[in-house]
Amino acid sequence: MATTASTARPWFPGRDRRAQIWAIALPIMGGMLSQNVLNLVDAGMVGRLGDTALAAAGLGSFANYLAISFILGLATGVQALAARRLGEGKTDETAIPLNGGLMLALMIGVPLSLLLYWQAPNIMTLLNSDPAVVEQGTPYYRMRLLGMVAVGMNFSFRGYWSAVHLTRLYLRTIVAMHILNVFLNWVLIFGNLGAPEMGVVGAGLATSISLIFGTFLYFYLGWKHARKAGFIERLPSRQTLWEQLKLSLPSSLQQLLFSGGMVMLLWILGRIGTQEVAAAHVLITFTLVAILPAMGIGIAAATLVGNALGRDEPEDARQWGWNAASLAAVYGLIIAVLLFALGDPVLKVFLTNPETHHIALVPLYLMAAVLVIDLAAMVIMNALFGAGDTRTPAIISIVGQWAIFLPLAWLVGPVLGYGLTGVWFVQGLYRLGQAVLLLAAWKKGRWAKIKI
Repeated sequence: MATTASTARPWFPGRDRRAQIWAIALPIMGGMLSQNVLNLVDAGMVGRLGDTALAAAGLGSFANYLAISFILGLATGVQALAARRLGEGKTDETAIPLNGGLMLALMIGVPLSLLLYWQAPNIMTLLNSDPAVVEQGTPYYRMRLLGMVAVGMNFSFRGYWSAVHLTRLYLRTIVAMHILNVFLNWVLIFGNLGAPEMGVVGAGLATSISLIFGTFLYFYLGWKHARKAGFIERLPSRQTLWEQLKLSLPSSLQQLLFSGGMVMLLWILGRIGTQEVAAAHVLITFTLVAILPAMGIGIAAATLVGNALGRDEPEDARQWGWNAASLAAVYGLIIAVLLFALGDPVLKVFLTNPETHHIALVPLYLMAAVLVIDLAAMVIMNALFGAGDTRTPAIISIVGQWAIFLPLAWLVGPVLGYGLTGVWFVQGLYRLGQAVLLLAAWKKGRWAKIKI
């Protein structure tokens, strides 16, 4: 039974509430960690084929992320609706949003993947001018597009498992997928066990096969654990499906434009210099690793907020948001202290050029300075998603990134000549502003009146 707000501490969660947050968050964090390990293994295997193959795989992976970013938002709608139904006690209806997410993944993913498969050569040429990289990157990208529908379905399943407190099933599935992916890489890239030696194309095919395998495994687990909740047997009505699409659409647009904004940021840094791009690559990697636990906490917050609203307990929902955000803030404080203490020597491991290391050091400290409030706000963003308020975070994120940060980054960096430090200073202000607006939106509480 959920602990009510009246028995919880005002900000930091008590033991019982912490246990509920970690029960959902830890498997999600484990799955994300598994993904990071897989990325390193992939890079190591493809790297044995040479720089061109590695560049082709990196470019193809990035193009694929842009392609799937829109469909990733489907998980938001599934999780928000399923968590609300669970809180309402309608356990026989919790899987209906999952059915809707699977249908939308099929309806959106099939035509989108076919269009991108057809335009793959043009897309890769647009992203890179090296003919050798484009030649190898195009078939790799096409192999990755074969798994687009599977990606949409898999994220819908993740949203459902999170909503019904079964994230352990997500962890088991994604680890199995990653083990299969590594094995298929070994077989298809290098031609082992009698298979054709496909090189970098084999890496793309291995990833898509593992994604499709994961989808089949999810369907099996859905049949086993969610059949009584309406899985497959009860499809959403046309109106319900439309409402679910409207709920997911802001999150999908946010994902798409955020990834596009990262492309634009790298382009802006490229106008400053190659060393700045290299330094930024390491800083962004540091950031992605640092925020991983907070992402798991945020997904837990979305579930617990949705459950509480389903029980018609808006104050408990509000408390879950603050509790989860405070956990993320404490984690952010620990990471920030470590970065200030150890950032200099750690950077030297990744940036051996003293000039590039010098360029990256101050931006690293700027990143650490805003980490506490940034991670807390990221959790609140997910809490808003869980409440069904997908528009507010999308508007704050898109306007902040495209109307404020990127134009100022261009002005401060290439135009005024303040380099990477200037760009990261502007980014810090943008992240602080975004955090304040998200925290204010949660405090204001309009999300509590949303009916889904």
